[in-house]
Amino acid sequence: MNISTEQEMLDFGKKIAEEISSGVIELVGDVGAGKTTFTRGLAEGLGIKEPVTSPSFTISKTYSLPNGGNLVHYDFYRLPDPGIMSDDLAEKIAEPKNIIVLEWSESVRNILPKKHIKVEIKYNEDGTREVQYENLS
Repeated sequence: MNISTEQEMLDFGKKIAEEISSGVIELVGDVGAGKTTFTRGLAEGLGIKEPVTSPSFTISKTYSLPNGGNLVHYDFYRLPDPGIMSDDLAEKIAEPKNIIVLEWSESVRNILPKKHIKVEIKYNEDGTREVQYENLS
């Protein structure tokens, strides 16, 4: 799928929100590819009213879902060795009403359930983004 604007990335996130009630979404893409923009759209589609910002410096941010559970957004970019954060992630994944979004997940890939969604975003030179969506099982 080709995405040309920020609004299209937000809309793609909203579309995924219609399909998910719990589980893990792994986002793959370079800095500036649109991972947090996708997450903003997902959050909006899930009914979260508060602003969603990148967890690059805080590692994770948690947003309450209207029907229980949480949207937990992780960014492991600055953590090549996640240490105790891998325990936190495992606990959040185990909670059945949570939706987990992961950026830069290489260091915690062994914790991810086999069944999860993978969204790969490639930024093109012309400013568009090529998005691949896989429902892994």
